[in-house]
Amino acid sequence: MKTQTSKPTIEKKPHNQLAKKGVEASAPSKSARQAKPSFDDLHAHITARAYELYVERGYRTGCALEDWVDAEREILSREFPV
Repeated sequence: MKTQTSKPTIEKKPHNQLAKKGVEASAPSKSARQAKPSFDDLHAHITARAYELYVERGYRTGCALEDWVDAEREILSREFPV
């Protein structure tokens, strides 16, 4: 007859606890998420500013690209200072 050897028992942790710890550690705080402007916000700000420049410059036709680039430069320098 063979003698049975006892195997060391390994304590298993439920997967839920491990997943929760990982999520909590990697999830940004609410204020950090609000601090990052989204693409939609940037696009809306740039669009509004480009229109303001268009009006300020006397409704010049043919200068839409210039108005857009100037607005983009202004908005991005405010949102992402160097």
